[in-house]
Amino acid sequence: MTRLALALLILTLAVRADNAAPNFRNHIQPILAKAGCSMGACHGAAAGQGGFKLSLRGYDDDGDWLALTRGAFGRRISPADPARSLLLLKATATVPHKGSERFKTNSPEWQTLVEWIANGAPGPKADDARIVKLEIEPAQVRVKPGDSPKFSVRAHFSDGHAEDVTRHVKWTAVNQSVVTVDDQDSVKVVGRGESALSAWYLSRLAVATVTVPYDNQLDAAVFAQAPQRNWIDERVLDKLRELNLPPSPRCSDSEFVRRAHLDTIGVLPTIEETRAFLADTRPDKRDRLIDSLFRRPEFVDYWSYKWSDLLLVTKRKLQPAAMWAYYQWIRNQVASNTPWDVFAKRLLTSQGSTLENGAANYFVIHQDPRDAAETTSLTFLGFSMNCAKCHNHPLEKWTNNDYYGFANLFSRVRFKAGAQAGDNVVFAAADGELVQPLTGVPQLPRPLDSKALPADFAGDRREALAAWVASADNSHFKRTIVNRVWANFFGVGLVENVDDIRATNPPSNEPLFAAAADFLVQSKFDLQALMRAILQSESYQRSSEPLPGNQTDARHYSRYYPRRLMAETLHDAIAQVTMVPTTFKTEDVSNQTAGIPFPAGWRAMQLPDAGTDSYFTRAFGRPDRDQTCECERTAEPSVTQALHLANGDTINKKLASMQSCVAKALAAKKSPDEMIGDAFLATLARLPTEPERVRFAAMLGNAKDEKDQRLAIEDAYWALLSSREFLFNH
Repeated sequence: MTRLALALLILTLAVRADNAAPNFRNHIQPILAKAGCSMGACHGAAAGQGGFKLSLRGYDDDGDWLALTRGAFGRRISPADPARSLLLLKATATVPHKGSERFKTNSPEWQTLVEWIANGAPGPKADDARIVKLEIEPAQVRVKPGDSPKFSVRAHFSDGHAEDVTRHVKWTAVNQSVVTVDDQDSVKVVGRGESALSAWYLSRLAVATVTVPYDNQLDAAVFAQAPQRNWIDERVLDKLRELNLPPSPRCSDSEFVRRAHLDTIGVLPTIEETRAFLADTRPDKRDRLIDSLFRRPEFVDYWSYKWSDLLLVTKRKLQPAAMWAYYQWIRNQVASNTPWDVFAKRLLTSQGSTLENGAANYFVIHQDPRDAAETTSLTFLGFSMNCAKCHNHPLEKWTNNDYYGFANLFSRVRFKAGAQAGDNVVFAAADGELVQPLTGVPQLPRPLDSKALPADFAGDRREALAAWVASADNSHFKRTIVNRVWANFFGVGLVENVDDIRATNPPSNEPLFAAAADFLVQSKFDLQALMRAILQSESYQRSSEPLPGNQTDARHYSRYYPRRLMAETLHDAIAQVTMVPTTFKTEDVSNQTAGIPFPAGWRAMQLPDAGTDSYFTRAFGRPDRDQTCECERTAEPSVTQALHLANGDTINKKLASMQSCVAKALAAKKSPDEMIGDAFLATLARLPTEPERVRFAAMLGNAKDEKDQRLAIEDAYWALLSSREFLFNH
C-alpha cells in the first residue's frame, strides 16, 4: 500500500472511530450499483462478464459477497494490502478493465471499499439495519429551461438512523424532453412541461416532480372564466393554470356526436342520428346523447371486445366451445353493468366447468402459477412483475420474494378434463407449493403489500387474493381501471403506458388521478358512472384544434387529442358508410374451425375472437391476444395501410357493390347536393363547407353518362373514407 493510500485509510478509520465499519449490504452494494458493476450491461448480466457475476443491482447480498470474497479463489480482494485488491485495480482502470474506469483512486467510493476490505470484508448479517424509506428534497421544483436544479436524497434505516446517499443514487428522468440527467448526475432542464425525476437506492425509490411552465402570456381570466362541469374540469384546469397552458374551446356539435359515438360504442352515428342531434336545440342534448349510448347494444359489443382483448379471449388458447363460454361470460358482465370489483372477484375465484362458468377459462389460459401472477398484476394492478421472477425489480419496489409469494397464491389451482371437448373443471387443491429457485423453498403465499397467509391456511388461496386485489383500499386496483377507461376516452392515459403504473412513471395529474379513483370507489366501481363523468366534462368536450399556446401539449388535456380509429372500429365505420357488411370467417387454427363464417352482418367489434381471417384489421394493428399488454395493439402508420386504403379491396369493393350506398343513392335518384350532403354526414358527421360542396359538385357534374356518374360518386366517397378527418377521431 502506498504512503498516500495508507494515510487516507488511517484518516478514514479515524473519522469512523465511533462508527461501525462499512456495511456490505448498505454501503458496498450501492457503490457497485452506482458504478454500474452490478448493472445488466456489466457483471449484473445473466451470465456476468469475464467470469465474474453479480446479482442485478445487488438484490442477492449473500451471493454477491461470496462472489467478491470467495470467488476465483479469493483473488478479487487483498486484505493484507486493500488498495491493491483486484476489485479496486479494475474499477480504477489501474489494470486493464473492459468496463473502463468506474471511479477514481482516493474517491469516496474507493476509500469506502478500502476500509471495508481492511476490516476483513465482512459479509451481510441478519441483524443489519435495513432501509425503510428513501426521500428526496425538494420533492417538487418549478423551474425554467436552462436551469440545473439540485436535489438531495436521504435513506432512512430500520435502526432509526438516516444517511445522505445523494452521491450513490441512480437517477432517471422520465420525460427527457423536459429534463435530463447526465453521467455526472447533473440535472438539466431542456424543455417545457412536467417530468418526474426518480432516485434509486437499495431497491427503494423516491420521485421528485420538475415543473417547467410554458411561456404563454395568459390573463388570469382565461382559467377563471373557463367552463367547468365537474371535478374533472376543476383538476384539469388547476394543472393547466400551473403549466400556463390555455384550454381549447368547446368542440362543435358535429364533432361531439361523432366523437362520443366512436369512443363509447365504437360505431359512427347514422345520417339520421346526426341530423336529429344537430337540429336539437335543447341545452341538455349532449347529456341525453350520452345516456342513450349506454343503452345501445353496441355499448355491450364494444366493451365486451375491449375486455376480451385484456383477458385474451382467443381460439389460439382455448377450444372453440370454451372460447365462446369465456366471451359470453364477459358479455353478461358488461350487459348487467357488473361493478368492476365484483367482476374481478368472480374471475379470480372462478371454478367448475369452463363451459358452464366461462370465467374459469382464465385459469386454463394461465395454468402456470407464475403466468397467472404476471397476468393478474398487469390486468388488474397495472404493472408488470416479470422482472422480479429472476431478481428484484430494477424499476419498482417488488422483490424476488414478493414475486414468489404472490405467485404461490395460484399454486393450488388444478384442472381435470370434463365430459366434452373444451370442457375443463377448475378447482382448488388442498396442497401444492411453488418453489422459489433462489432459495429452494416456497415463499408463504402473500398478496402484494399485504400480510402472508399462514402456513396452515386450508381454504382457497384465491379468495384471499381476490379480496385484496379488488379492495377499495387497493390503490393499484382502482387506479388501473380508471387509467384504462380514461385512456379509451382521452386517447392518453393519466399514466402512459396504461400497463406501466409505477412509482417511477407517475401520472400527468396526480390530484386528478386520485379524485378519479375516489369517485370510482364512491360509485361502487360502476364503470358507467365514471364514463358518464368523463363524457360530460368540459375537458372531454374540448375542441381538438390546438391553440398557439397548447400545440405541444400531449399529456395535460388542454385539448382533445386526435387519434386514428382502432382497426376494428375503422373497418366497421367503412362497412357502415358503404352499407356493405363483411362476412368474417374464422382463422386457420385447426382443420375443424378454419374458414367457418360468422353470422352475416356481424361487425368486427361483435366478434368474440381476434383471430379472424381479416387482412384489414390485421394490417391496421389488431392485437393477436397472445399477451396481456396494450402494446399488442398498434396505431402506427405503415405503407401497407396506405396502399390498402388507396387500392385495397375493403373500400373499393364495397363501393363497387350493387348493395352499396352509391347504388342506393343512384336508385333513389338523389340530386348531387343530396348525395354530397349524405356522404359528409355519413363519414364526418357534418355538412360540407361551401368550398367543399362546390368542389364535389364539380366532380359529379363532369360525369358524361350513368357509368361515369357512378364512378364519380365512388371517387367522392373514396376521398372522404381515406381522409384524415375520417380515419381519425377528433
